[in-house]
Amino acid sequence: MTSAAARSTQRTAPEQDVSRRLLDSSATLSYDPATEIDWDAPLPEDKYGLNPEWSTLYGTPLWDEMSEAQRVTLTRHEVCSIMSTGIWFEMILQQMILRDQYVHDPANAEFQFALTEIADECRHSIMFARTCEKLGVPAYFPHKVVVELARVFKSTAGGEVAYGGTLVAEEVLDVMQRDWMRGENVLDIVRTSSKIHVVEESRHMKFARQEIREHMEGISPFRRRTSATTIAAVAYVIVRSLVNPGVYRAAGLDTRRAVAAAASNQHRKSMMRNACAGLMEFLSEAGLLNRPAVALYQRVHMI
Repeated sequence: MTSAAARSTQRTAPEQDVSRRLLDSSATLSYDPATEIDWDAPLPEDKYGLNPEWSTLYGTPLWDEMSEAQRVTLTRHEVCSIMSTGIWFEMILQQMILRDQYVHDPANAEFQFALTEIADECRHSIMFARTCEKLGVPAYFPHKVVVELARVFKSTAGGEVAYGGTLVAEEVLDVMQRDWMRGENVLDIVRTSSKIHVVEESRHMKFARQEIREHMEGISPFRRRTSATTIAAVAYVIVRSLVNPGVYRAAGLDTRRAVAAAASNQHRKSMMRNACAGLMEFLSEAGLLNRPAVALYQRVHMI
């Protein structure tokens, strides 16, 4: 890989223009969750944590058997599980960006936006944490094996793999939250936090796509294949980690039956494929879809 210092001096004018526009957008359209969200407002008992259609059990016979109170509880735990996973990956993301920008020219717009993104991610993580605290939902973490493997990933991943993993996580959550922010039957605290995340993450996704394009220029066929498969593996882990099985226990359900119902939920699979259509199109254009990658995406219904 080209050294950070060398890459820092190779930025073209169009590449710098993208970062400058993103910086300008950050200056004019950013939010402070501490003041934008009414943290003291009471939580209506009948409001969902996310649109029922995004619940892992929606459309299954088990969903039909559940009481309304169980559905509300389940969706609140599901959204907090997704937010907890988001916090976990945002911490990984921040470390990867810092390593990628190490000893870059601070005057470069790309460097400055990278730090702006890290600041955004810090606010987002605190926002998600406070939301889960407000809902009274405990932290849900990925499986301990995933957590330990991620320690290696965050310390070694760079280039298109780092930004590809970032893009995958952001794109999947973005589509979900665009629905949550418009859901009239969704808690206001979730709707507002989703709106903040959607607006600010749109810049992060543009930045990640630009970085992927730059890192893909002139790379070897072997590295292209390796990167494509690695990004797909990261996507597989993230999607599998979004909803912790503990959410079903919290809703008073039989965990084994609920996990089986979620795994065979055709509605959920269709929602995921639709959510990932734009992402798959970009990865294909970038040369980051090969047979092993497609097989992994299919296993988590992203294709």
